[in-house]
Amino acid sequence: MIVIRSARVRRALKIVLPFIVIPAVVAFGVFAVRGKHHLFVSTAVALLSLALFLCGFEKRKIGSRRAVLVSVMIALSVLGRMFPVIKPVTVFAMLSGMFLGPEAGFLVGAFSALISNFWAGQGPWTPFQMLAWGLIGFFAGVLASPLKRSRFLLYAYGVIAAVAFSMVMDVWSAIWLAGAFSLDVYLAKMLTSVPHTLLYAVSNVIFLICFAKPFSEKLERIRIKYGI
Repeated sequence: MIVIRSARVRRALKIVLPFIVIPAVVAFGVFAVRGKHHLFVSTAVALLSLALFLCGFEKRKIGSRRAVLVSVMIALSVLGRMFPVIKPVTVFAMLSGMFLGPEAGFLVGAFSALISNFWAGQGPWTPFQMLAWGLIGFFAGVLASPLKRSRFLLYAYGVIAAVAFSMVMDVWSAIWLAGAFSLDVYLAKMLTSVPHTLLYAVSNVIFLICFAKPFSEKLERIRIKYGI
């Protein structure tokens, strides 16, 4: 298991990778290669997500334990995407970020999209899904303290995450429909996707009501017991 020893390097990569490098790779896949090599772009995002996850490793033993938990959360999230109509991927990414760290939240969100799309359907949209769900998990980790303290804020974040995911995916939809990004097409797509976004927001709150307490108790217990 690789451990990045320098705290300064880890801090820099935690900012550069999710907010600059990975979005740049997704943009390159759309505008430079026109989505023709989307599997290579998805693979690049996956590798960068792993690199971001490694930035959270301070000790080899603890990092290995954290990796096992993250693998379990990814597996549950992928299985959850088999739900008809509504999917709990956002909630699993959020909980992973809150209790296992922002890097773990990003990895769960990104890998859930990549792996589940092997049967849901791979395409140029996959990197956008990986980025959107990854950032949702990442910010849940950054905002872990207030989200743990307040159920209202937790549910509100679930709603905001639904809107944010829809906005990111509408970027891809606008590019696909117009051949290039058009603000008019983007706004029209956002308007037509309102019913789906509302359904997604409501489902996030329902999943949080069902899963937040039991998963929070178990993850917090494991985190404290093993010093993760």
